[in-house]
Amino acid sequence: MPRYEYKVVPAPTKGLKAKNVKGAEARFSHALQELMNGLSGYGWEYQRAETLPSIERAGLTGSTTEWRNVLVFRRLREAEPEDEAVTTELLPPPQPDTPDTPEPEAETAQAEVTGDAPYFEDEHGETKDDGKTA
Repeated sequence: MPRYEYKVVPAPTKGLKAKNVKGAEARFSHALQELMNGLSGYGWEYQRAETLPSIERAGLTGSTTEWRNVLVFRRLREAEPEDEAVTTELLPPPQPDTPDTPEPEAETAQAEVTGDAPYFEDEHGETKDDGKTA
């Protein structure tokens, strides 16, 4: 699904003078044309014009609503590393235990048969006898 980024710019309020452009309407149209052509050169595509309310301060404690005209443009978002599809690498399936690794129960069972008492390490790495005598 394509992702877009949007740009909202204020619509011109005054026309631009140009050679062979006469009258207020023609100058205003020329100002819009220049704005749209300028942004299209950077890849922006015109979408629509909107009139939106803007609450602004009036005096020390008051506020008033001003209506602003804006133009909305969009373009395709450039691929960013975090936006690109992440390929998920699956872990290999678990392998059965290999016969060359002895099981822990077998060692303790063998130690009890031979009479060897297992040693235990405390948190300081010191070995202690479990209290049984051989």
